[in-house]
Order: sequence, then structure tokens, then C-alpha cells
Amino acid sequence: MADTKEIFDRLKKDHDRHRELLDKLMETSGESEEREQLFTELTKELKSHAAAEEQALYSTMLRKPPTTGETRHSVAEHHEIEEALNDLAASDMGAGGWMTKFKSFDHQYRHHIDEEEEDHFPDFAEYLDEKDMEHMRSVFDRRKKEEKAEAEVTPEKKEDAKE
Repeated sequence: MADTKEIFDRLKKDHDRHRELLDKLMETSGESEEREQLFTELTKELKSHAAAEEQALYSTMLRKPPTTGETRHSVAEHHEIEEALNDLAASDMGAGGWMTKFKSFDHQYRHHIDEEEEDHFPDFAEYLDEKDMEHMRSVFDRRKKEEKAEAEVTPEKKEDAKE
């Protein structure tokens, strides 16, 4: 077993930044420039983090049979989170329903990262070796930077937003 503190601390640092952005978005109202800017930042952060986490951590954990169930669960949640972000992006930020959707998203995302930090990461740590850690170190930051540069905020049309 390798010293996994470094990679999990790196992921938790991102999660803390996400919590901060969620808190700031909760304080916004209407179709303001601040809400739009914060939502854009949050979306790019979450999408790039998920892609990097999947390539660095979850691709590694899928090769370890005892952790494949937890890994698949988290990857499936990443896709649900991306769909919810896309729906929020396609919704009118000035409408009262936007904040209702956002609060639901906030709850969903916080549950996801709490589950990762409290349940999955400690379980995963038992199965990682130094070779795994080297792979994750080399992949995570590079992949996140690449994904963040390409992340789209509004890939759906407004008429496709869920009511």
C-alpha cells in the first residue's frame, strides 16, 4: 500500500473549492452577472475535475475488483451531475425555478463529494500501490487543465431544459 494522502488531499482541495463556489452561488439572485460568472466557473471546475478524476483515479480503481462497484457508482454520479449542470445552463437564471433546481443540484453534488471523501477514498487507499500513485500524479493536473480549457457551459438549448 502506498502513501495515498497526496492524491486524496489534491481531490479534497478541489472539492473544497467546489463547496466555496456552491456557497457563493447560493447567495446570488436573478439573472445577474455574478451568478452567470460563478456558474460558468463552477461548471468548468466540476466538468474538468470529473474528467481528470475519472482518468487518474477511477480508471485505476476499475482494475481492482474489490473497488469496481464503488467506482462505477461514482462515475455514474459524475454523469448525473453533468446532466444536471447542463440542465441548469439551459434554464433561465432569472426565473424562480432556477434556484430551486440549483438547490437540488447543490444537495446532489455535496452528497457525491462527501461520499467520495468519507467512504470511497479510504476504501481505495487500501488497494493503491506506488505505481498507481505515479500514474495519478502524472495524469490528474494535466488532464484537468486540458478539460477545463475545453469545457462547455451550455451544450443544450434552452428549450431542452427540464421544467
